[in-house]
Amino acid sequence: MDHEPTLETQWPNADPAELAKFDRLAEHWWDPEGDFKPLHQLNPVRSHYIAQFVELDQCRLLDVGCGGGILSESMAEAGANVTAIDLASKALDVARQHRDESGLEIDYRRSSAEQLAADIEAGKEDRFDLITCLEMLEHVPEPDDIIAAISSMLSPGGLCVLSTLNRTPKAFLLGIVAAEYLLGLLARGTHTYRDFIKPSELDRSCRRHGFERLDLTGIRYDPFSGKAELDRDVSINYMACYRKL
Repeated sequence: MDHEPTLETQWPNADPAELAKFDRLAEHWWDPEGDFKPLHQLNPVRSHYIAQFVELDQCRLLDVGCGGGILSESMAEAGANVTAIDLASKALDVARQHRDESGLEIDYRRSSAEQLAADIEAGKEDRFDLITCLEMLEHVPEPDDIIAAISSMLSPGGLCVLSTLNRTPKAFLLGIVAAEYLLGLLARGTHTYRDFIKPSELDRSCRRHGFERLDLTGIRYDPFSGKAELDRDVSINYMACYRKL
């Protein structure tokens, strides 16, 4: 069953301009040659990374910032019981439509991480075994609040997998200048450099909220061949896996 807030809710840790941007692009989520082409090319690598740390079959999984559902569907195909949340309503509409066409079972909800965390703390929902939050932290005003919510929604010993962009000159040149303006891989304005997050900053936030880091890995992406692979270089895109203590 799909769940929607019954009344219009204010989302304090959301940028209305960011939500509007992703809603404008919603119809392109499942076009492998469109504005989200890099996400389609990166998704198999990210899915493989996640599967290294957890048995996905029957895993109770929450995908935070699911967008049009690219990762959510691959996790459901691997056997996970997927709940997926986002605040961009048009992107969720696209995700639900594609889910129905694919014949998958995914519980898409328009909710913030903080709102769902409050419901879990109140005993209205069960905690999760695994939470993913990919390419989302750099799009919210307070990433630390998302980490806090993720921590409260995980069962003890549960895992979270995060991905974001490092705040380095290399990431600015390749992730913004090249990807958005020179090569047109992403819509212009997709990213803001000041919102990129250094691994050390992510670590501090996660430790503060009761996590230990299990792994930190970079992602190498060749826009010309479309090939993506895991790499030791974390200076541009990186993924990290943490365990809830």
